[in-house]
Amino acid sequence: MALRGRKVSARGESMAANYAFGPLEDDVIIKHRLLTRTTTTRGEPPLKKLQKKFTSFVLEIEKDGNNYDDCEKLSRAFLQELSTFEIPLLKSKAVVDANIREKESFHEFKDEINRQILLSQGDIEDLKKQLEESKIERKHKEECEAIRKLIAAQPPRSVTQKSIMELEKEIAALNAENTASSRMLELRKKQFALLLHVVDELQNTIEDEQKSLMEEIRITSEENKIGVDEASGEAMAVD
Repeated sequence: MALRGRKVSARGESMAANYAFGPLEDDVIIKHRLLTRTTTTRGEPPLKKLQKKFTSFVLEIEKDGNNYDDCEKLSRAFLQELSTFEIPLLKSKAVVDANIREKESFHEFKDEINRQILLSQGDIEDLKKQLEESKIERKHKEECEAIRKLIAAQPPRSVTQKSIMELEKEIAALNAENTASSRMLELRKKQFALLLHVVDELQNTIEDEQKSLMEEIRITSEENKIGVDEASGEAMAVD
């Protein structure tokens, strides 16, 4: 058995090596054989059998003599073979028609799928726009919520108004205190200026008095000196 398997394998390899047709030519030959039914896997090809029946019938008709029974017999055999040959053709035609219908249905289905794809693409674009709008709306809502929380965290308006009034009072008090301080400062400036003027006048008066005193001392000294000189002259004259 193993030896026979090796022989078959070798035969197949040799057939494959000697194969003279390409894939496209092989498809054409197979299509032609299926259409003409000139080959079969078992027995004689149907077309050849039909051809033989027809040839036998024609040859019998062309013979001279009383062969009516043979012609009728061959005619029935030919018609039977023709009917037998026609059945697979009708089946093949039904298969072809079914394939054509299936092909048309496939094209219709393909067109429907393409239409659905276009509709889906349009829906996807619309959903993208809706998503972007939803994102923007959500962002606005989040911002509004943050502002609301910030406002809620602030004290009530009455408390804020009261605080503002207290601050205004404090500012008014500070302004009044600032005005009083400014007036006091201005008064102190005037008093200090007056004090400086009095001191300057006093200093000038003291300087004048010192000059007058020095002048009186000088005059007194000169008078004393003159008196001493006169006394000394009289004493010398008496001697």
